[in-house]
Amino acid sequence: MSKTIVIIGAGSGIGSALAHTLAAQGHQIIAVSRNPSEGDLPDGAQSISWDATSGDELEGLPETIDGLAYCPGSINLKPFHRIKDAEYLQDYEVNALGAVRALRAALKGLKKADAAAVVLFSTVAVGQGMPFHASVAAAKGAVEGLTRALAAELAPAIRVNCLAPSIVDTPLASTLLSTDEKRENSANRHPLKRVGQPDDLAKAAAYLLSEDSGWMTGQVLGIDGGMSTIRPL
Repeated sequence: MSKTIVIIGAGSGIGSALAHTLAAQGHQIIAVSRNPSEGDLPDGAQSISWDATSGDELEGLPETIDGLAYCPGSINLKPFHRIKDAEYLQDYEVNALGAVRALRAALKGLKKADAAAVVLFSTVAVGQGMPFHASVAAAKGAVEGLTRALAAELAPAIRVNCLAPSIVDTPLASTLLSTDEKRENSANRHPLKRVGQPDDLAKAAAYLLSEDSGWMTGQVLGIDGGMSTIRPL
């Protein structure tokens, strides 16, 4: 059955992969991004221009929304003593407050659906301490808290789950994967010996938005090449 899915950050990376995955399954995509004309969107997707950090209200959403995925993120890796207050605030606004704004705008539509679902994105660095990740881990930790709080508050009508990836080969991570050496080093830090691909996360997010995950809510799932739980010999 075709559903109406809102994807925030649909123009590139994981958001774009998710839009294409869901469109191929026959769903109607509402693609929200800062610059819709520059995004890689599937045919038939409805585009909405919105910057999650602007403070502007997200308008133009459909009356009924079956699912929402909030995909924007940030990678601000610095030694703790070099991170300024403004950078913490910026990471929090992109990752956590942006999700709050999107969900607030979509809540009425989500409540009108028969069985709505929400997917948010965290990072492996929340559950697995990593050097230089203080700002992004703090912001994404807030996303995990938001996931569980809203899962409790909105049950049983709306399910809320979260994916926590390791590094994924997207434009956001381009500086970390800009050479063959960097890419190989990143891959070798994972038990599965590769970095993530957008489709790895898109398929997991599509599952969480589907009825196949209908008995799951309040969960944070590691899609991370084994990094959060496995230590190779």
